[in-house]
Amino acid sequence: MSDGAGAPRLTKDGARFSVHAPDASALWLCLFDAQDGEARLPMERGDDGVWQVAAPGVGAGARYGLRADGPYDPPAGLWFDPDKLLLDPYATAIDRPFVYDPALAAPRGQGGDTAPLMPKGVVEAGLPPVAHRPPLFTPGGLIYELHVRGFTMRHPDVPAAQRGTIAALGHPAVIAHLKALHVSAVELMPINAWIDERHLGPLGLTNYWGYNPVSWFVIDPRLAPGGMAELRQAVAALHDAGIGVLLDMVYNHDGESDSQGPTLSLRGLDARGAFRHAADGRLINDTGTGNSIACNAPAMRQIILASLRHFVQQAGVDGFRFDLGPALGRMDHGFDPDAPLLQAMRADPVLADRVMIAEPWDIGPGGYQLGRFPAEWQEWNDRYRDDMRRFWRGDAGMAGAFATRIAGSSDIFPGDRSRTVNFLAAHDGFTLADLTAHAQRHNDANGEQNRDGHGENFSWNNGVEGASDDPAIRAARQRDVMALLATLFCSRGTIMLSAGDEFGRSQQGNNNAYAQDNAISWIDWAHRDTVLEAHACSLAALRAAEPDLHGIAALTDADVEWLDEAGHPLAVAQWEDPDRRRIVLRYRQSGLAICVNGSAEPCRFHLPHGAAEAAARSILVSRPER
Repeated sequence: MSDGAGAPRLTKDGARFSVHAPDASALWLCLFDAQDGEARLPMERGDDGVWQVAAPGVGAGARYGLRADGPYDPPAGLWFDPDKLLLDPYATAIDRPFVYDPALAAPRGQGGDTAPLMPKGVVEAGLPPVAHRPPLFTPGGLIYELHVRGFTMRHPDVPAAQRGTIAALGHPAVIAHLKALHVSAVELMPINAWIDERHLGPLGLTNYWGYNPVSWFVIDPRLAPGGMAELRQAVAALHDAGIGVLLDMVYNHDGESDSQGPTLSLRGLDARGAFRHAADGRLINDTGTGNSIACNAPAMRQIILASLRHFVQQAGVDGFRFDLGPALGRMDHGFDPDAPLLQAMRADPVLADRVMIAEPWDIGPGGYQLGRFPAEWQEWNDRYRDDMRRFWRGDAGMAGAFATRIAGSSDIFPGDRSRTVNFLAAHDGFTLADLTAHAQRHNDANGEQNRDGHGENFSWNNGVEGASDDPAIRAARQRDVMALLATLFCSRGTIMLSAGDEFGRSQQGNNNAYAQDNAISWIDWAHRDTVLEAHACSLAALRAAEPDLHGIAALTDADVEWLDEAGHPLAVAQWEDPDRRRIVLRYRQSGLAICVNGSAEPCRFHLPHGAAEAAARSILVSRPER
């Protein structure tokens, strides 16, 4: 019996390697010298399916890969091919990024040796563990979602050598902007090593977002040339500024895709154990990407937990957001909030106090699980996004939904703590500015005839589709975004802002810019809307100063009263009026009043009079010119 699979372990005379491959008949550790010459060491199989080998003389910096042999029967989930050099699933660094090549997906005996095409794993000693500390982020704060590369590629104050890298996040100009917005935590879109989808190369495109990982330990060298040390330094700089760091992790699938995809790591070692399969042997595709990780299989549960601990202990991150989160709790009978992986995450001493945020949906059976994750988790609330968009678009009958969402979505998250993460826009969809300028998506640059991306965005264009030189239209759109931002910052629960939405970032109407590593996606700092930015910063300061606004308990009638514009309690008939566009939410104890005018016309609000109301403060959430 072995100690289980894990990262290479340095010993006094070399290094020891261990790999889980229970169905393999042979396994080799492949060591590469400076000229890419290869030496193969046979590995020995243990009773638990873990193969091990000691490599004398191997130290930190050594480059390596794996080769596995065994039955080749893809319909049965067996992909063994010794011509395929494989990345160790527990490798913590690679010598270069992944680049897709058709030979990586060639059937056994047809593609030749893939070693020249594959990044090599790099043996690391590891950094001393970061001292464990409570997360800086607490529910009710502002999460700022950003793409490491796109956030700073065009930032004029960041040195050219740092632009597009994790190191840039620690730059004083970046931190100053985050502080002005009172950001509680940045949420970094995936930083793990990824590979392009095979259809992108012929289109002249590359994967930009990074939601196609090959490794859950390795940081992609394109984002962090300095590896884990670079992330650690950036996290420390943000922590010193009082800002937490969350990582967006993708455990629902990997970059090996469907049956026509490349063999890079898990597929060549333990495909039957790593991926979910139907009864007839087909890969289950609950993700829309070609495969689905068997997250609750023991070996996969072990690697997921180890990779999460890796980023906490080596970089000190505060928590994680999980892409297509139902995958973490999916069992044969469906989603289970008490699935073994979710239980293990709660029980793990390193992970138990970390911030955990689910994107609570995927496209599999029973894939929509909003409100069903464990009680200590937070969840992206797409009901908030859609209802608030529809209210400001002018859809009829949205007053009740607006009130429920701004008050913390008690219909979804009952109890004394709302777990909602309220957002109006995220990486996946329109930017906030494009939401008010495009009634339809414009994804032609993606090369899929505008068929990709969400078709229903609850968006509008103020009478002209796309960019406009008309000052009146531009002003109307700015006021729309101001109203949307005010709504977000006045909402109970955690809120999330997508980077650049605070100053009018546009993607030219592209609502699925996953393959646009260019000016469509990169934030244009030089031409940002400074009026809108000042408005957002003012709202952020107001929210930070008002305990009522950043509270996490969903509001009840004991906390607030709902009034009409005349200051009278809203009657049932008024709530049911499909044209109701004006609402006052007034906190009973503090007197704080949020006056919402969702109509196109100005309105004078009247609040009740009396001693308690004398100190009342009011916030106007409106788009008409004042």
